[in-house]
Amino acid sequence: MTANSLVNVLLAYLLGSFSGSLMLGALRKVDIRLSGSGNAGGTNAFRTQGFRFALGVVLIDVTKGVLASALLARLHLFGPAVAGDLVTQAMLCGFAAIVGHCFPVWHGFRGGKGAATAVGVLCVVQPLALVPMLLTWLVVLTVTGWVGLATILAGISLVPVFLWLKAEPAQLVFAIAVALFLLFTHRSNVRKMRLGSEYRFERAMLRNWFR
Repeated sequence: MTANSLVNVLLAYLLGSFSGSLMLGALRKVDIRLSGSGNAGGTNAFRTQGFRFALGVVLIDVTKGVLASALLARLHLFGPAVAGDLVTQAMLCGFAAIVGHCFPVWHGFRGGKGAATAVGVLCVVQPLALVPMLLTWLVVLTVTGWVGLATILAGISLVPVFLWLKAEPAQLVFAIAVALFLLFTHRSNVRKMRLGSEYRFERAMLRNWFR
């Protein structure tokens, strides 16, 4: 990895470390990590602060994923661009932003779980993967009511989707890395599901739509 790549990845991590929920929460003088699940992501923002707040959080977190992979990957502070390297740069910077979102240096390394920022990165790296990923998320959510499980399986769906799209080896590695990282950040959800204590979004479940 070149010096230029390392700088871009570091900048992407720092950008990812700006948490949408914590920045908007500062305006309300609330820290959502002190309520609900204790997570600084969009789901806990919705549960504790309502739809409009959560929408703002998700927009910020998706946008920083887009910016990290679309803009920071194009920076060449230490020499000219390397031909054919832009997609790799976008994936590296995008993944660094996801890590920054989950472990933000600006917020004591306590952030969200990375899903919204990953969606922003995919908008740049492989937008065609978004439709099956979001469909997987919606189907699992409406059947089970578990947002965490829906996110985990949506992340895992990236691997067969990238294979179907005949992705390059580096892109497939990226898909696997994102899937594993989302599984890791949602490990507490897996544990709660096993214990039967995981929050279930009842209103989103198909069986409750017409009641």
